[in-house]
Amino acid sequence: MSSPAQARVDLDAVSGNVALLRERAAGAEVMAMIKAEAYGHGLVPVARAALAGGATWLGVAKVAEGLALRAAGVAGVPVLAGLSVPGEPYAEAVSVGVDLVVGDRWMLDELAAAAPRAGRPARVHLKADTGMTRGGTGPGGWAGLVDAVLAAEAAGVLEVVGVMSHFACADEPGHPSIVRQLAAFTEMAAHAEKAAGRRLVKHLANSAAALTLPEARFDVVRPGIAVYGLTPIPARGGFGLRPAMTLTADAALVKRVPAGAGVSYGHTYVTERETTLAVVPAGYGDGVPRHGSNLLEVFAAGRRRRIAGRVCMDQFVIDLGDDAMAAGDEVVLFGPGDRGEPTAQDWADALGTISYEIVTRIGGRVPRVYTGGPDV
Repeated sequence: MSSPAQARVDLDAVSGNVALLRERAAGAEVMAMIKAEAYGHGLVPVARAALAGGATWLGVAKVAEGLALRAAGVAGVPVLAGLSVPGEPYAEAVSVGVDLVVGDRWMLDELAAAAPRAGRPARVHLKADTGMTRGGTGPGGWAGLVDAVLAAEAAGVLEVVGVMSHFACADEPGHPSIVRQLAAFTEMAAHAEKAAGRRLVKHLANSAAALTLPEARFDVVRPGIAVYGLTPIPARGGFGLRPAMTLTADAALVKRVPAGAGVSYGHTYVTERETTLAVVPAGYGDGVPRHGSNLLEVFAAGRRRRIAGRVCMDQFVIDLGDDAMAAGDEVVLFGPGDRGEPTAQDWADALGTISYEIVTRIGGRVPRVYTGGPDV
């Protein structure tokens, strides 16, 4: 489908980022986190590119994402779905080999009922709440959860694969919670392994920890944003990662307007002199933040231009001054920065948010166009 706006995704960049992360993991395996449509980049193509780069696990948030990977033929690799609610199609997930997270007793009960229907034990990872205070069971209830899960394993309905947790502040090097969470995870994982009588796969590190905390890598690291070439710790630089997404749009209209012309809704931008404006066919319906009005920059006609006036649902305007441009010419909203265009991190910095939000909010009507990647 032809579209005036598109998100170009460099799958070779994804593979290269995973290879870099695998090297930095220094012996730990890499679980590439591809939740939320691979952070907006495209679930299945990114999964294959991540595997080509050396990932040996794939991680998603929702059960439906794990099922979509299996339905697309992504097989022979563990897929972990980390966030569930009662009543999801667990028997189907178990039957196609999607690993699931048990952080509470209700999930244990659901999987114990689903496994017989699936005809095989459910592969599970126990989630410890080590201080994120979000998902998982904390130290007070940990022994009880471990005992209950191991009883279900003895009954043949579960297979305990691993123990996991999640950092709250790994992107803030030196934060005191990091040491506390590491200590709690080490103790809780040791308890689970002793109770099970065997080693379990231990995983805790997100992108920031995988890159900066060797002591947190354990058996598997779970990078997310770094897979896409965006830094988890902007103050520490780019870590050699390459951004994979370039968002572009072709100008819809270019015209001269007089001084004093109010631009877009609310006339929050008024031309200071006679100038040339270009209409760019991408708006908040495509994921361009409305609160980027009069703030975000794009790259057009050889240099950066600030959005002029309010971002609309389908379009925004830029002021070109006296520079030449024509309808159909390309505008780069963000990319890797090779040509001087803004990066997703630049947009995030301007808006006071994180690059994760910038790339994941690019909407479904913006087609993903892929370059590079494995020949599969």
